[in-house]
Amino acid sequence: MTIRFLVLISATVLLNCDAHAQQGPAPVAVSVVQLADVDAVQSYIGTVTASRSSSVGSAVDGRVQSFPINEGDYVTKGQPLAQLLTETINLELEAAQAELLLKKHDLTELENGARPEELAAAEARKRAAKAFHDFRIAQLNRAKHLFEKGAFNEEELHEIEAEAEAALQVFRQGEENWKLVVAGPRAEKILQAKARFAMQDAIVRNLQSRVRKYTIVAPFDGFVIAEHTEQGEWIKQGDLVADVVALDEVDVLVNIRESQVAHIRIGLEVAVEIPALSDLRITGKVSSIVPQADLRARSFPVKVRITNPILDNSTKNRVPMIKAGMIARAVVPTGAKRKGLLISKDALVLGGPSPTVFVVDATVPDINDPIAGKGSAIASTKTGKVRPVPVKMGSSDGRLIEVTGQIKVGAVVVVRGNERLRPGQDV
Repeated sequence: MTIRFLVLISATVLLNCDAHAQQGPAPVAVSVVQLADVDAVQSYIGTVTASRSSSVGSAVDGRVQSFPINEGDYVTKGQPLAQLLTETINLELEAAQAELLLKKHDLTELENGARPEELAAAEARKRAAKAFHDFRIAQLNRAKHLFEKGAFNEEELHEIEAEAEAALQVFRQGEENWKLVVAGPRAEKILQAKARFAMQDAIVRNLQSRVRKYTIVAPFDGFVIAEHTEQGEWIKQGDLVADVVALDEVDVLVNIRESQVAHIRIGLEVAVEIPALSDLRITGKVSSIVPQADLRARSFPVKVRITNPILDNSTKNRVPMIKAGMIARAVVPTGAKRKGLLISKDALVLGGPSPTVFVVDATVPDINDPIAGKGSAIASTKTGKVRPVPVKMGSSDGRLIEVTGQIKVGAVVVVRGNERLRPGQDV
């Protein structure tokens, strides 16, 4: 049985080898390793920090009604972190809104002026007063005539004169009231009503602002890294509720020596490695240079901003690959130009113990004759065998990156199709 089993395994291996042989060389695109001027680089150990962080506090006093978040949760901008009780202030707001509505109607009434019915009533009162005044004047004239004939005494005449004067004043009052109704409210009255309405509106908006403050929200998209309260607790104005950090982008904080900081500039590309993530390598850019040195170490803090790979893009299970507090290694250009080997970034195969490139060893003569791409990817019609070569990466320049290792200038490396290659495979 053992002999048969070995024979079967051998046959299977031979069949697989024949299948690979029948497939022929794998098609790939290659480029040439070139020697060029590169920046001198220095490796610095730094720390990953959040691009934004906020210790979110309460703007008002109150009791925590709900606290729906937990450490590690991903929250979006404006999402509630905590809700305080708002029953009392809501009652104040309702009363203020009712008072505002009342003042609004008062102002509208003044601005609209008198209604047609009010104008008609004022005019009727004026006419009635005029009719009564005319009657008193006629009565007075008759009394004067009788007084001249001796049929009226002086006291009775004075009484009728007084009644006529009173009727005159009533008529004048009715006429002035009619003019006031026609003219409408004074401009000053309308301005006063507008001022009262504006004051009440400000009170309502102030209460609405206070109500919003009872809902404590996330200031930006990020992760909750600390909780400082819990449901049912009483918090005061200024007390912390939660700490939130943004990790879609992270900063690598490194301290550059004063002799080399002059070579650093905003926007400079920097290669960053994360040892905890199998030496994950990402290219970032210098985002800030603090112009104040640490007086003990004579070094300047420099931040390198990198985009954080997200393992799960769903809001609920969003997980950033790079965590705040991780150790990072930044390869920073810090000196004059020097000679170095440059390859296309596409030639790098990452994910293993170290970056690797596949070098093509020619199996036909003059494989380099048709290659004149100066580092750009080209399609070769020649054949060869590939072998993996571990390399170390240095400074980068656009699509090219410096490498060191068992590789020489003029060597041919695979830049497309290298993810599926095996050592010794024909290409």
